[in-house]
Amino acid sequence: MHQTMDTLCPMHVVLSATGHVVHAGPTVQKLRPDMAMIGRPFLEIFDLKRPRAISTMDQLRDTAGTKLHLQLRDAPQTEVKGILVPGFAPGHSIVNLSFGISVVDAVSDYALTSADFAATDLTVEMLYLVEAKSAAMDASRKLNLRLQGAMIAAEEQAFTDTLTGLKNRRAMDHVLARHIQWDTRFGLMQIDLDWFKAVNDTLGHAAGDHVLQTVARVMVEETRETDTVARVGGDEFVIILPHAKGADGLLSIGRRIIKRLSRPIPFQGEECNISASIGTAIFEPGSGLTMAEILDNADVALYASKHGGRSQQTIYRPELRAQTQNLAPPVGRADTRTA
Repeated sequence: MHQTMDTLCPMHVVLSATGHVVHAGPTVQKLRPDMAMIGRPFLEIFDLKRPRAISTMDQLRDTAGTKLHLQLRDAPQTEVKGILVPGFAPGHSIVNLSFGISVVDAVSDYALTSADFAATDLTVEMLYLVEAKSAAMDASRKLNLRLQGAMIAAEEQAFTDTLTGLKNRRAMDHVLARHIQWDTRFGLMQIDLDWFKAVNDTLGHAAGDHVLQTVARVMVEETRETDTVARVGGDEFVIILPHAKGADGLLSIGRRIIKRLSRPIPFQGEECNISASIGTAIFEPGSGLTMAEILDNADVALYASKHGGRSQQTIYRPELRAQTQNLAPPVGRADTRTA
């Protein structure tokens, strides 16, 4: 009889009239391979969670036909479901057990296989479904990670100048709008390269590209990680410097950039000679300036630097606007940002 029950119900236990285990199915015994269950009180192996307040075998027998919620007392404290019915011998009871929703954890905890369940038990099919779902979710997760990575790469590319690796105009607009929205002090530098057109005309575009890449590296080295350096045109750059304390700090940064860019840049045995003109504007909290207005202020200051002899920096002040309106473009230039 026990062999038949072990095949049909591998997770059953047979209890004596006193509640001691007289037989344990192979899967139940596998839950505690180092414990000799035979002869031990059932309620010392399992803790009855529901129905509550049951401490004797007589009380347990009174629950016949009622769903039992049990938990193994020792770790791992796996929860199981059960039902008690009268046994084949006088005074004996049979408790058939199942894992319920904890079956996935139980399979992992006890290294169970399909052989540990009855052939007709739907648990096996459920495990296959769980495994298939897990595999599908893992594949979906990996696909989502690849798509997310591709999206991040695409967004990064959309905001990056491919030649220099700096932010582009689109990125600059985004960062600038955010700083204006925060309404905190920041500095903005418009930087235009002097004599860059001559490099392109005499040494070719390869030399020009090398110069632009060198200029980008210098600007990054002379600014902080929190600053934004962007190439917004052919030889036009913008630097956004958050939390600028005042004009002196911005002038110091500008002087360092101008000094380094005034040095000849070697290229294939030749020297590329450029310089930089800078127009700087400061956004003050509560000023109400728009993005277009702060850029225009920096552009007016840049125009003043160009007319002042190039290779210099000018901080914007309102009176510059009237002065630059009366100035003609520098000799040989129709646009102050192409020389």
